[in-house]
Amino acid sequence: MLAPAGPQAARSRRKSYAGLTTLRYASGEIDWTGRISKCGDKMLRSYLYEAANVLLTRVAKWSALKAWGVRLAKRSGLRKAKVAVARKLAVILHRMWIEGTEFKWSSKEAANQPA
Repeated sequence: MLAPAGPQAARSRRKSYAGLTTLRYASGEIDWTGRISKCGDKMLRSYLYEAANVLLTRVAKWSALKAWGVRLAKRSGLRKAKVAVARKLAVILHRMWIEGTEFKWSSKEAANQPA
């Protein structure tokens, strides 16, 4: 498995590196976005999906990410919500990597952190 050289090198391709970008088909009058592309690192994608699964189904502590995922699951179904949470988790982890910060469970906790 090849990993990006550093956080800045992975900036533009963090979602595509994990294969969590949507496929788009456009031809004539037809234009739709569909399932995830599955291009990129399969193991990273499966780890992110598993983390999203655990966050949505097993973790008792609530976070803004979990609340968003649960609302999405009610609208679109649990499988699509897990993929969406995995994609958002990839973005959050990348920001944490760049800034060297820890995950903030709530907005109150984020407000109490010194700048």
